[in-house]
Amino acid sequence: MSDNPLALENQLCFPLYAASKELTRRYKPLLDPLGLTYTQYVTMMALWEQDEIPVKELGRRVYLDSATLTPLLKRLEAHGYVRRERSQVDERSVIISLTEEGRALRERALVVPTQMGNCLHMDVKDAIQLKALLEQLLAAMGA
Repeated sequence: MSDNPLALENQLCFPLYAASKELTRRYKPLLDPLGLTYTQYVTMMALWEQDEIPVKELGRRVYLDSATLTPLLKRLEAHGYVRRERSQVDERSVIISLTEEGRALRERALVVPTQMGNCLHMDVKDAIQLKALLEQLLAAMGA
């Protein structure tokens, strides 16, 4: 590290940004056969964990605002993976539900984490530790 406070080598944000960009790039060939972008994949993973979820809660879980999430959900709906419906309890709320095709897509996506793990060339213990540190950083930032 240098004494320069603006040197890239002194920044926490830069390796996080570069690693995120590189990871997303490596997901692309794995997700192309599923017809998903990385952000759509993350959204589908959240829905595979919890179906029938309000848009607001889904956005909170995947760290996306409604301006980003709404068009993404419209594309997933056009692909036949999700359904958007007004809540019966609160018509201001939109509930996102998986369709049968969306549930079936999960089976095809099961290979992605293993394939991605093979791309990392990183010890599993180190990857788990890195994930825990990143979660700690998100919590510290109130995200």
